[in-house]
Amino acid sequence: MSSLFLALSLLVSATLALPARFSGRHDELNSTFGKRGNVEGTIGLGDNSDLLYTIPIQLGDTTTAVNLDTGSSDLWVISSDCATNACTRAARTTRVPTRGLKKTGASVIMRYGDSTTGTHASGPIAQTTVSIAGVAIENQLFAAINDTSNSGRRPVRCLGDFWARIPHRIVSSFVQQNSWRDLPNITVFSQIQASAVMYQFGKSTSTDHFIASSYSDGPLLSRIAQSGELQMPMFTVSLQRSTIDISGTGALTLGRLPPGVDNSSLTWVPVRLYTPKEGGISAPTFAPNEVYPLRWEIDLDGVFLDGVEIPRSKIPTTGGVDASRMSALIDTGNSILRGPSDVVQNILSTISPNYTPSDPNSATLACARAHNLAFKIGGKMFPVDPRDLPSTVAAKDAANCIVDNIVATDAPGIGALFRWNLGDPFMKSNLVAFHYGNLTHPSEDPPRIGFLSQVPTNAADLLTQAVKDAYKNGGNFDSTLVIAPTAAAAALNEVTVDVGVPSLQAAQLTASPTAEPLQPTTTPRTNANGGGSAATPTSNRGSGAGGAVASDPNQSSTKQNGAFRKGVWDPWLLALGVTALTALAC
Repeated sequence: MSSLFLALSLLVSATLALPARFSGRHDELNSTFGKRGNVEGTIGLGDNSDLLYTIPIQLGDTTTAVNLDTGSSDLWVISSDCATNACTRAARTTRVPTRGLKKTGASVIMRYGDSTTGTHASGPIAQTTVSIAGVAIENQLFAAINDTSNSGRRPVRCLGDFWARIPHRIVSSFVQQNSWRDLPNITVFSQIQASAVMYQFGKSTSTDHFIASSYSDGPLLSRIAQSGELQMPMFTVSLQRSTIDISGTGALTLGRLPPGVDNSSLTWVPVRLYTPKEGGISAPTFAPNEVYPLRWEIDLDGVFLDGVEIPRSKIPTTGGVDASRMSALIDTGNSILRGPSDVVQNILSTISPNYTPSDPNSATLACARAHNLAFKIGGKMFPVDPRDLPSTVAAKDAANCIVDNIVATDAPGIGALFRWNLGDPFMKSNLVAFHYGNLTHPSEDPPRIGFLSQVPTNAADLLTQAVKDAYKNGGNFDSTLVIAPTAAAAALNEVTVDVGVPSLQAAQLTASPTAEPLQPTTTPRTNANGGGSAATPTSNRGSGAGGAVASDPNQSSTKQNGAFRKGVWDPWLLALGVTALTALAC
């Protein structure tokens, strides 16, 4: 769920201003990060019983809703070819037609979950123009799934567990035939991009290949952030509440903070970095001293229940990782809270005298009984709204509830250092801002996450009132289904951002031997503004810088003819992982 290079030792306080510019370093690979544009956009979210939050996107000519998931970096959708496993039960899912798809030749098998859960999705890797919140980008990689066990119909949690703690080990057609261990020290966290780049380069794949091409072929939101055309390289997420007490507004805001939210009101903390020994990516030759993040993970100062700090977990870590450090993954794709089993048992036994560890459904309590579970981040408390802890036991029963939103997960290990996974109950209680910083040189502008509590001071009273309202409604709490606004998304006037053309040196790392080198362009690109769009266009922009990196003559592609030309990986920062199972009924 170390240090943030030289800057991680500094606590980023609530008064830390978002930077006016990135670092002044001007090599080609880094110059994109010195740009600032005017593009921004906002789009509402769908919500299925607070279990599955969806966001509309346009994928080529198809508008669909996908799972909003900051715990994964892969974009995949169910294709018209999917007729096995869960696809046979996903009748209401909008499928992407495979006819006419621009396929890369690579394919992927993705496996999700922790040691107690697991699903898979597989299919060919393709690319097309993808738009989110009115901001479009061309040649975005995605997987056109033709087989998945991800049904979205689990009896309690729809999809919520599937990205809770992802080992992210790649299983692709290449890896099945060639040992991943034979490759250099490369930690893979985007399964689609890793499969595609290995399809191109084979065992000659290096960290340089991945990072040099990340601006053009990385995950969706990180590519948009690297364009330099957003007001700020960031996005924010707020989740609505659709059960117990319907309230709040769900939205993704891209390129800026939401209207009315001042930067000084957020508490900013750095994203945790992973050294190679901890399972992180090895530094590229053009940035040999850099240490990179792998996911949206931050340090926790402590966990508190009803104002009392809970003792830290004594469960040992694996792989020799630091057991004294406690961090958390911030994960919109996880519908619950996950933590160390001993701490979770402590919390549940304190909340419910009826709780026994052998029975996960025994943590019962009165629905009106409010508890304050809070996480201390950056020196400040961020509580979970008491309306988001209990769930109903049965219909027409507003008296008895169960706390099933907190469960145990695996201990930290190599490649997954976090003890906590803070999912949707935490996200409903807080506005969260995800700031990329400088993806290729994070020491110059470290990635960070900002938090703003949305829990009202009278939250306990609101829970009491919700229970009273449920009694008046025959014992049933309020609940609603919010459909992702696909029609509104399709009607937006899009602004297309451009990550530019790679330099000649970057092309040597990202192109197959038979491909012609890409030439830098001097023709500026203009984005026209068609009124009424949720996205605001930037000023004219010239060719984006690519990657002026030290080329290794020994790092040549093993592919000869018809190979997917572009390098395709942004392996270190989890942006927006999305899964195209729409708001299916649980």
